[in-house]
Amino acid sequence: MPATDFQGTFGRSLLSFRRDHQVDSNTPAAGSSSHSMEAELDSFQRQVAEKFTDLNASGDGDGDGELLSLEWIGKLLDSFLCCQEEFRAIVFNHRSQISTSPMNRLISDYFERSIKALDVCNAIRDGIEQIRQWQKLSDIVISALDSRRPVGEGQLRRAKKALIDLAIGMLDEKETSLAHRNRSFGRVKDSHNHHRSMGHFRSLSWSVSRSWSASKQLQALASNLNTPRQNDVVASNGLAVPVYTMASVLLFVMWVLVAAIPCQDRGLQVNFFVPRQFQWAAPVMSLHDKIVEESKRRDRKNCCGLLKEIGRIEKSSRVMNELIDSIHFPMSEEKEIEVKQRVEELVEIHEALKNGLDPFERKVREVFHRIVRSRTENLDSLC
Repeated sequence: MPATDFQGTFGRSLLSFRRDHQVDSNTPAAGSSSHSMEAELDSFQRQVAEKFTDLNASGDGDGDGELLSLEWIGKLLDSFLCCQEEFRAIVFNHRSQISTSPMNRLISDYFERSIKALDVCNAIRDGIEQIRQWQKLSDIVISALDSRRPVGEGQLRRAKKALIDLAIGMLDEKETSLAHRNRSFGRVKDSHNHHRSMGHFRSLSWSVSRSWSASKQLQALASNLNTPRQNDVVASNGLAVPVYTMASVLLFVMWVLVAAIPCQDRGLQVNFFVPRQFQWAAPVMSLHDKIVEESKRRDRKNCCGLLKEIGRIEKSSRVMNELIDSIHFPMSEEKEIEVKQRVEELVEIHEALKNGLDPFERKVREVFHRIVRSRTENLDSLC
């Protein structure tokens, strides 16, 4: 994203801009109002910086809170909601300026972007439902290999079938047709029925059209997102800056959701860059670079989502599948112990998804409704 002449002067305070360009700024009332507004806008910038600094630090940890885990993305959505609320307050407090140029153009552009984010939220909720289907398959594996009863050939076949269905379901959608042709277990008729049932499930539950593209939607969100020009900053009394900030945060959050959760035509090739003069630029760009690096890892290149829990269930099911292939009857005690251990690992992952998906979906829904409410309030204020 090209830099503008605003970058070189960002270090100057917004108050200085107004002193240089407003003829009435030498009056006590104007000076007090100017100082109050500058403090409000600076506070917003600091809050955004603090939120993303915390996210950057917590993403370096291990366990449930690590980068791209359900817990971490939940924190990201919480941070977005906090920033959105502060931005909403700024817009409300200075609504008299929203209808004047250049703010009417800038705020209109922001809310047009926010509409595009609503489709991303819908696609993410569809992806969550897809993960729930994988949970059901993993539940079949756990039930079939229940350690409380002897494991026979029938249970192994049932677990094997569920594992293959799970592996097919977790492939990137571009590879799904090839996977069905190469399916190594079950009759061709069963494979065809599975493919048809998966298509039926998608047609009933997906709330975005079959031609919708997450990659193109992100590109539309990023289109013409440039740092505000100096004359726009001056003319808007600095309000152009929080609009740009919120638009950038919105784009980043939607980009992370698409990176983590399965959705149609995933793609992370978005030209995202924040000039380092912004207080929040360093932590946001650091997170961006970490996620891009994660997507380039050999074991994640063709995955359907970078969510940590997806990676864990994929790895666990693959190891379990290989273990089942190596079993011969009568089963040795060593194999029985190994099967039990692998089932326990799968149970742990299954429980993490079970406990994490519902709160995560509620947060995605809250983001959706908060964006809608903010846009509606803005339209009402202009009437």
